[in-house]
Amino acid sequence: MYEKTITVVNRSGLHARPSSVLVEKTKDFKSSIYFQCGSNTINAKSILGIITLGAAYGNEIKIIAEGEDEEAAVEALAHVFESKFQEE
Repeated sequence: MYEKTITVVNRSGLHARPSSVLVEKTKDFKSSIYFQCGSNTINAKSILGIITLGAAYGNEIKIIAEGEDEEAAVEALAHVFESKFQEE
């Protein structure tokens, strides 16, 4: 298992567009991938799960992956967050 904690840095948080960007990125990996925000943990390959996570600007999210490409998956998703989903 590999994990990394990031902070949501885009002002609008995780609404529909960033959620779809994340789900598309998860398709590149075979590992099981999860996002954890507070006490909620969701499947990162589910757009509905990501939206219901309700992560807003400034929230910390733990990206967790388990599988053969877990480290690459976590780092790629962290990069998507850090680039602010190319919204700003």
